[in-house]
Amino acid sequence: MKMILIAYNEAIDEEVMEMLKRNSAEGYTKWTKVLGNGSAGGPHLLTHVWPKANNVLAICVEDEQSEAILEGIRALRETVGREGVKAFVVPVEAIT
Repeated sequence: MKMILIAYNEAIDEEVMEMLKRNSAEGYTKWTKVLGNGSAGGPHLLTHVWPKANNVLAICVEDEQSEAILEGIRALRETVGREGVKAFVVPVEAIT
């Protein structure tokens, strides 16, 4: 089992959620208005100077499904640019 953490510009929330729906990722945890600074996208701090913010999703899926979701993220990156979305995959050892 894998946990996929997806950090993305809040402006593309609809596209990210549609991609998850197409890949049958039903269970997730979403954080909104997340602040940060990326090497490609720069600061997202919800201030007057840096008005952007991110959303973050955590999704636990079987190994096979994780590849399909990563392919969806790669396709989004080509559409919205590198600063728009990034995914990280972490192995899950146990779930309670």
